[in-house]
Amino acid sequence: MSLPHAILTALLEKPSSGLELTRRFDRSIGYFWSATHQQIYRELGKLEEAGLIRALPSAAPARGQKKEFEVLPAGSEELARWVGESQDPKAVRDPLLLRIRAAAVVGAGGLARELRRHRELHRRQLAVYEAIDVKDFPPERTADEDRLRRLVLHGGMALETFWLSWLEEALAVVEDMDPERPDPAAPGA
Repeated sequence: MSLPHAILTALLEKPSSGLELTRRFDRSIGYFWSATHQQIYRELGKLEEAGLIRALPSAAPARGQKKEFEVLPAGSEELARWVGESQDPKAVRDPLLLRIRAAAVVGAGGLARELRRHRELHRRQLAVYEAIDVKDFPPERTADEDRLRRLVLHGGMALETFWLSWLEEALAVVEDMDPERPDPAAPGA
């Protein structure tokens, strides 16, 4: 149910066309709530049909012209209702964790290489977040909206920091494992 709310949030921040929304998702909201272009366009149709958003009238209607959407009062009310709603945390579903569990059964061949790759990916993502923090949130930006947006960014930074710390621990364990233990994926094992 969160994608429609992510779209309502983005449209309340700035009325946009579907294409502009997908670009904004790629640059900001997508860091913590991803959606494909098709999902966004499909959801725009549903939100419009439900009376939560509307296409803004264009000056000169033309075939193939992009429609820009804005949130209607009912959409704002729905978003406010959702913000105050109770929701339990979601269970983590990360294939890397499952792969480590599987390595306990079949051996950890190649796992250290994958852990190092993941560590590098998390280092890069943390660097992206840190750059956004410096660029978009200078000390003088203290409005409540900015403080809340920065809070989301800091949550992402904390998650990346957690993953980096945990990956260091995981690498230490995997690299310390018995090198004589046969790798079930190796030829002749």
